[in-house]
Amino acid sequence: MLQAIHNIVDRIDFDSITSERKSGLDKLVVYIKKAKKQNQAANLNFICTHNSRRSQFAQLWATLAAWRYGVDAHCFSGGVEITACNQRTIDSLLRFGFLVTSVGNENPHFQVQYATNQPPVVLFSKLYDDSSTPTSDFAAIMTCSHADENCPFIPGCDVRIAVRYNDPKQFDDSTIEHSMYDATSFTIASEMMYVFSQINDHDN
Repeated sequence: MLQAIHNIVDRIDFDSITSERKSGLDKLVVYIKKAKKQNQAANLNFICTHNSRRSQFAQLWATLAAWRYGVDAHCFSGGVEITACNQRTIDSLLRFGFLVTSVGNENPHFQVQYATNQPPVVLFSKLYDDSSTPTSDFAAIMTCSHADENCPFIPGCDVRIAVRYNDPKQFDDSTIEHSMYDATSFTIASEMMYVFSQINDHDN
């Protein structure tokens, strides 16, 4: 893990996650454990309306968390509309110490590196049923209320889990934009680390 990111991860305190949040996250723990017991990789698709902020954070942090805790999982993200992975999302990742390169101008594909010995995670805006995402045997994790309420059916998913986050978009172009994007990223990082920390050390 890149040192700057390691320093961020070291600040995570699972005790700061409320019991109510853990109750929702534990549904994801159960799904991943079930896949593990069946000797299968857990496929996780994080879904938000535009696939530009929260779902992108979640895909990246879940990928990193799975790697850190040695869990076999494939993490994806998608939306109900194609826009672009928002530059503010990428800027926050850069502040956290991720290495980022981009390919293309319109809806660019960002290659995000979190460790020198791991392939980059490619972030770009896409539909939840894009050809790069699984069509069956996956968990649909709804990261925003709009997508959760307006997309009642996700074809092919095994389970639908609501893990909603507040949208940092409301702080765009404000004096606290950076801090709110970073806070959202850190919250998602904390919760994804919590989820994957439960898989191998607490098997039952």
